[in-house]
Amino acid sequence: MQLPIAVEALSALAHGHRLAVFRLLVQVGTDGLPAGEIAREIGMLPNTLSTHLTILSHAGLIRSRREGRSVIYSADYDGMRDLLGFLVADCCAGRPEICAPLAETVQACCADNE
Repeated sequence: MQLPIAVEALSALAHGHRLAVFRLLVQVGTDGLPAGEIAREIGMLPNTLSTHLTILSHAGLIRSRREGRSVIYSADYDGMRDLLGFLVADCCAGRPEICAPLAETVQACCADNE
């Protein structure tokens, strides 16, 4: 991941509502949610949510697909992995024990969701 792309993704997440939307979509999984349900879950007006969804989409953090008359939004896990990889790419400096707790946290989180 290039620095400008990482900055755009981090900027998109640097807003409370967008971070809440992203976290909700990560929790929901690949099935995603329609915009109306996201708005209800977050407690936001649909027209305001639309702007936030656009910003997250342009940042490569969420995807959308049409199902009938609904637009379903889901987390872009590839984009999320790329961003996380960028953030930790140089953290170990030849000392993997530095990043080991992060890997353990991710594994525990994923095991809890199975």
